[in-house]
Amino acid sequence: MKSLVRNIILLVLTACLAAGIAWSRHKAGGEVCTSVDVQIVNADSTSFVTPGGVLAELNKLGIVIVGKRMADINSSEIEEKLARSSYLEDVDCVKMQDGKFMIRATQLIPVLRVFDGDESYYINKQGKRMTAIASYHADVPVAQGHFTREYPATRLLPMVLYAEQDSLLHSLVSMYSMRDTNNILMVPDIYGHVVNMGNAQDYENKFAKLKQFYSEVLPHKGWDTYDTISVKWHHQVVATRRVKAVAKVMEYDPEDDEPMPDEATMTVGDEGQKAKKDSKPEAQRQDSNQETKQDDNNQRRNNN
Repeated sequence: MKSLVRNIILLVLTACLAAGIAWSRHKAGGEVCTSVDVQIVNADSTSFVTPGGVLAELNKLGIVIVGKRMADINSSEIEEKLARSSYLEDVDCVKMQDGKFMIRATQLIPVLRVFDGDESYYINKQGKRMTAIASYHADVPVAQGHFTREYPATRLLPMVLYAEQDSLLHSLVSMYSMRDTNNILMVPDIYGHVVNMGNAQDYENKFAKLKQFYSEVLPHKGWDTYDTISVKWHHQVVATRRVKAVAKVMEYDPEDDEPMPDEATMTVGDEGQKAKKDSKPEAQRQDSNQETKQDDNNQRRNNN
């Protein structure tokens, strides 16, 4: 008898709970959205996504939320459309009580900056691109080179992420420069040499060889002995000695200076030009006078 009563009570409570949920949903579905609250999950001092920017993106997409019934708002569709923005990495939408609609947005988290000709952009772990903007700078490794549809910059991501997770390599690597797909140069932050990684494959073994070379060879040979360290070949490290060229010191020699121009060259005004024109006739007049005097003397001698 007691178990029967207990079961009846449980059934009544379950029915009441179901009715309450149904009523709550019906009431919530009939509510009208009165406001949109936007939160940037990973906002910090270098934030480049703002709540106002998200709302502006909604308007750009033609998405109207305020004034619509909650039941008519498609949260999944809004999440999908907002997530297509190159500045957002993830979007989560929640219908709140009292007619509030919550948007939680995660701005893109870059792991690599790419310089390809005049183009510059960031990419995240999933390879999503974001055009670099002047108001935002992320301290991430840099990749430089010409990337194509067949060989995009995302090919470097596994190698870049592996180096970033290693404490030594994280502090060492600052830049990757791709000459071609089989000659990817890793530029360390110190020591003034480059490391030829070859292609972007088998990077675990290549970095292991490099760290061994750093710990066993360079401390004895000297950090400035080599200008290129290549780990592109299997089971070996090839290092190229630095060619030290002594810079020629240029000594000052007064004779190498441009000579001082003479007075005639320096005379460029109208008066100077006139002086040059008058100088020749004056000489001719003096010669003519001298000849006249000589003729007079000869005439006197003949008369005597």
